[in-house]
Amino acid sequence: MGDVKVDDDAILKSFLAEVGEVERDNEVVRILSCFKLNPFEHLNLSFDSSTDDVKRQYRKISLMVHPDKCKHPQAQEAFGALAKAQQLLLNDQERDYILTQVQAAKEELKMKRKKQLKKNTASKIKSLVDEGKHEQIYEQSEEFQKELKLKVREILTDQEWRRRKMAMRISEEEGRLKKDEEEQKEIRKKKREHEEQWEGTRENRVSSWRDFMKAGKKAKKGETRPPKLKTEDPNKSYVQRPVKKG
Repeated sequence: MGDVKVDDDAILKSFLAEVGEVERDNEVVRILSCFKLNPFEHLNLSFDSSTDDVKRQYRKISLMVHPDKCKHPQAQEAFGALAKAQQLLLNDQERDYILTQVQAAKEELKMKRKKQLKKNTASKIKSLVDEGKHEQIYEQSEEFQKELKLKVREILTDQEWRRRKMAMRISEEEGRLKKDEEEQKEIRKKKREHEEQWEGTRENRVSSWRDFMKAGKKAKKGETRPPKLKTEDPNKSYVQRPVKKG
């Protein structure tokens, strides 16, 4: 294993010695012009590349665009984009997600091709004769790879837009819940302040009520009642209405 590593280092040093400043600058431009959602593009790899391919390619390209070796003003940005691409492709979950979109793109292109073959009788007959062999050759062709690359871009863009919309909805819902919670807190706060204020004036209210009751009792004890009116019947204590005579 040690000998292999030494050989790799020697090859890389030889490779870098041949690479001029123009090639380094061109690589920076290429990386920064890549579709941001497709890490395979940043590393200039096919979709069927292995994780070992990812590591080797990253090491090779990162040495070309490293800010210490490349004078391009955006070398740091390109180097960061390259590092992120490697990180995504070495993450099983992220890699599986991207490859799932790639498979969806392939299926969509296959369906499109089948529809085209149905319209062209000659192509349809040839496809039936060649069976799967013809399709395998087509999928390996440069034409198909270009179409696949564009279709993957389209699907990844659509998925990213859906993800962002969902994130916005979640954020809005969280904002609404937070606002409701703050309003409830404010209501509880005002209620608590009112109760504290009511409790704080309790003694004053009790004292005022006691003073009122005392004043009422004193008034009853010292009050003077008007004399009873005399009636025609001295045995009756109630007031009799005057009776009209004749």
